[in-house]
Amino acid sequence: MSEQVWPLRLTVAPYVLLACLAAVTILIKRDQPGSLTVDLVLCALVALWILGMFTLRPARRTDDRAMAIFVTGFVVLLAVLVVRDPWFGFLTPAGYFYTFILLPWPGELLGVGAVAVLAGFAQAYDIPKTDVVGVLGSVAVIGVNVIGMCLAAWLGRRGEVLSQQRKDAVDALTETNRRLEASLAENAILHEQLLTQARDAGVIDERQRMAREIHDTLAQGLTGIVTQLQAAENASDWRRHVTTAIGLARESLTEARRSVHALRSQPLQSATLSGAIADVVRRWSAVHGVDVRLTTTGTPRVMTPEAESTLLRATQEALANVAKYAQASRVGVTLSYMEKKVALDVRDDGAGFDPARISSSEAGGFGLVAMRQRVEAMDGTLEIESEPGFGTAISATLPLTGRPA
Repeated sequence: MSEQVWPLRLTVAPYVLLACLAAVTILIKRDQPGSLTVDLVLCALVALWILGMFTLRPARRTDDRAMAIFVTGFVVLLAVLVVRDPWFGFLTPAGYFYTFILLPWPGELLGVGAVAVLAGFAQAYDIPKTDVVGVLGSVAVIGVNVIGMCLAAWLGRRGEVLSQQRKDAVDALTETNRRLEASLAENAILHEQLLTQARDAGVIDERQRMAREIHDTLAQGLTGIVTQLQAAENASDWRRHVTTAIGLARESLTEARRSVHALRSQPLQSATLSGAIADVVRRWSAVHGVDVRLTTTGTPRVMTPEAESTLLRATQEALANVAKYAQASRVGVTLSYMEKKVALDVRDDGAGFDPARISSSEAGGFGLVAMRQRVEAMDGTLEIESEPGFGTAISATLPLTGRPA
């Protein structure tokens, strides 16, 4: 409590009660000047004690030790008054006020019990104590006061504890809510960062996809067109080369449009994977004049469009590399359906190369990089085996979970 809100029952009521009891004492003992003088001196001592130890020292009201001394002195003086004159028992409410409010627990219980003894003694003052009944009656009155007031003190203490627990719970809940709000604000920032990163990753993925699609459609198509037009320059049947170049241009344009819209490849729209690969192999062999042998093993399985497109693009890229670099006379393509995976193998007897020296900056390097990105994006693996002068073998393997076709 601050000194501005100290209740009147502590600062005013004791003086009012003491003044009233002093007036009563004067009326009752006006014919006993000696005893009256002692009582009035005791009343003055009580008033001075309250004034000096409590009223004029507001800074000490929150000092537990100082207040214990003050209440002890007040109870002692009150006991002397009650023993002399029982009507001073009406001053015990002031003692209850002091003990309930000023003393900490468990000192409060001792103070309340002492004041209750004085109140019970004053109430039983007129009971004759010359026999056992009178003594027991007096003890009973004192006991009722002590038990009742100590119980009230315990209930008050229990209420304070529960109130403090509720306050602590409210404070803890407030702190939890504050931390939750801070966490939500932090999560919102992290969420925004994740969205930004996701957008950036999406842009990068889309760029990589478009780069792969351009390489697998426009770049390969333009390479084939250039090859056919160069062949037409010195060939007697130049019309056949021109016609082939026109066909390649149309196919490349169609595949470019499908790549832009992320649609399924044209060969897979009307054929199975093995049929689409057979068509690619047949047309590639006819254009480049290289003998290609296609083998399909195992039971064909239903695959996702993305997986089929990945293997088809891997076939196209592998054959394109054979045409540009291998100078091969024979090519073998094997499509193998196994229990849990499907494998595509493309082998040639061409010039071969050192795989460790291939990078995206070298000719043909981006095609292999794009092929690997496609395969690994489908949780697959790509293996390249080659040696200068001993041909090349490319194997793409994808996990397979589909049912038999």
